[in-house]
Amino acid sequence: MDIETANALTAFTTRYCDAWHQKNETWPQSEELYGVPSPCIITSLDDKVIWQPQPFTLEQNVNAVERAMDIVVQPVVHAFYTTQFAGDMRARFASETLTLLQTWSEDDFQRVQENLIGHLVTQKRLKLAPTLFIATLDSELDVIAVCNLNGEVIKETLGTRKREILAPSLAEFLTQLEPVL
Repeated sequence: MDIETANALTAFTTRYCDAWHQKNETWPQSEELYGVPSPCIITSLDDKVIWQPQPFTLEQNVNAVERAMDIVVQPVVHAFYTTQFAGDMRARFASETLTLLQTWSEDDFQRVQENLIGHLVTQKRLKLAPTLFIATLDSELDVIAVCNLNGEVIKETLGTRKREILAPSLAEFLTQLEPVL
């Protein structure tokens, strides 16, 4: 596992949870994840769950993506998706407000890998360089992804060659994130 990426993700998650707790006197809450089982759930309220990150309990890799696509996935992507179970977290990177994607449970981890495979299949069909998404943006056409060729974090417009480099590495990208509550 890429320990630098894992540490940067854990540090951001701590900043996010601490900021939430300081502002709301409770841990992060999610209405979207209400009713969806997860080891992260501390308690369920009427229409939302209160959560805390939990250790990842499966094999720490996205080998299903590698097998399905016959590629080697950047080690940083393995670390990103297998460091912890957590809820998605809103953040800001420079002028971009984004939702950092996380795996919520063992079942969700399987779904994430299936979505990554679907993303890569589309890119292959369009003859685009392979990327693996890590965050969404308010625009449904744009995502934040890791370029699988060089490990750079980019903003890309789905289905096009339009890409903008945001950071030279995932660890650097995560280190620069600011929580958005």
